[in-house]
Amino acid sequence: MRKEYETVIGLEVHVELATKTKIFCGCSTEFGAPPNTHTCPVCTGMPGALPVLNKKVVELALSVGLAANCSINQFCRFDRKNYFYPDNPQNYQISQLYLPICHDGYITIDTPAGEKKIRIHEIHMEEDAGKLIHDEWDDCSLVDYNRSGVPLIEIVSEPDMRNADEVIAYLERLRLLVQYLGASDCKLQEGSMRADVNLSVREAGSDVFGTRTEMKNLNSFKAIARAIEGEKKRQIELLEEGKKVIQETRRWDDNKEYSYAMRSKEDAKDYRYFPDPDLPPVKISSEWLEKIRVSLPELQPEKVRRYQKELGLSEYDSCIIAESSKMAALFEETTAACGNPKKAANWFIGEVSRLLKEREMDADKLSFSPGNLAALIGLQERGEINGNTAKTVFEKIFDEDIDPVTYVKEQGLLMVNDEGALEAAAEKILNENPKTVEEYHAGKTKVLGFLVGQVMKEMKGKANPGKVNVLLEEKLKNGE
Repeated sequence: MRKEYETVIGLEVHVELATKTKIFCGCSTEFGAPPNTHTCPVCTGMPGALPVLNKKVVELALSVGLAANCSINQFCRFDRKNYFYPDNPQNYQISQLYLPICHDGYITIDTPAGEKKIRIHEIHMEEDAGKLIHDEWDDCSLVDYNRSGVPLIEIVSEPDMRNADEVIAYLERLRLLVQYLGASDCKLQEGSMRADVNLSVREAGSDVFGTRTEMKNLNSFKAIARAIEGEKKRQIELLEEGKKVIQETRRWDDNKEYSYAMRSKEDAKDYRYFPDPDLPPVKISSEWLEKIRVSLPELQPEKVRRYQKELGLSEYDSCIIAESSKMAALFEETTAACGNPKKAANWFIGEVSRLLKEREMDADKLSFSPGNLAALIGLQERGEINGNTAKTVFEKIFDEDIDPVTYVKEQGLLMVNDEGALEAAAEKILNENPKTVEEYHAGKTKVLGFLVGQVMKEMKGKANPGKVNVLLEEKLKNGE
């Protein structure tokens, strides 16, 4: 009889903080610059160069810790993590081991069994390493130190997750939390959010942890899910064959859907941690901490609940809108301007989401004015334009942020409400389509839609479809 196994998963999530300069020097953190142009003696590890802590890094780390229900170490310090690698110019990384800034927190996720609490062991500040670029053509490796010294927080969870779905739910909730705080853009494709997966398996019902492995090189949620399934299968096969799982760091190859060993897993003692002698301890006053606490914005879960309670939106609609802090802000400003939250919500769930997908844009790139969308909603509500025209005009608002009132007038898009013009167009279409009229009288009432479409075409899309529909029905019932 085959044994049943349980997967045990914990995550180490690295988040690049959204500061303009690096953690210990004044070099820019801007992504995509030419190699080695955002460097100085400090972030390239030159002898005698001394680090100076960026205050903004501490404030962003505190905001994430407080939002994740962590306790705060008001006295914390930095340590040196010693290892030798080409992308690590100092031959050590400045991190926090003994006194991390945040500890013992949690966030909640939704699972099929209900809400589940994922504990956070700690959050610590540290500097990023440089980036190795392997040139297979010239058979060499190049080093770009632009990323060296970029500020990170590492969010270390407890091993509370049991499958890929829980891991993705945790990462999505964590990403939203950090984005809402403005602490990072969390773009996995640019490396500003990276997750290492610690995974082990054990017999179902056992309370003893198995031997874990750590998987790196995971740059998308899909890759993380595939890596979890692949490593789970690999470890179970080893145990079924009577072999041992080796504690090691493995690299996931998403193209081959296989992980391979990088190095045996180091313990903390292998890094020879000791307090950094060049950086004084960080003392966080109660006043400073309280200032950060009261400045925390409304987060996504609270926003979703408020939209349902105060604005009457469904849970689904609320979640779609609140998926991005930028979209939520635009929605709230549009609602304030037009006074109709449900109409505003329909535009964001429908046309805004559609155009974002078509343009392959992130919601944080939205740049149209909420006032212009509110004005468009008003035009449609007053019957001055129809739905199709409104969608056409909104594309111009989305791309160019035009004033819809001026644009509609200049382009001659105002809806025709002249009863005489509508009646003349309807009569013309009925006279040109006698066979369709016969089908309607024979019981095929669905042909009415065709006739409405023909009248709309005759009116160059500027008629009120509702009025056209009523007018045609009256004429057909009267035998015209």
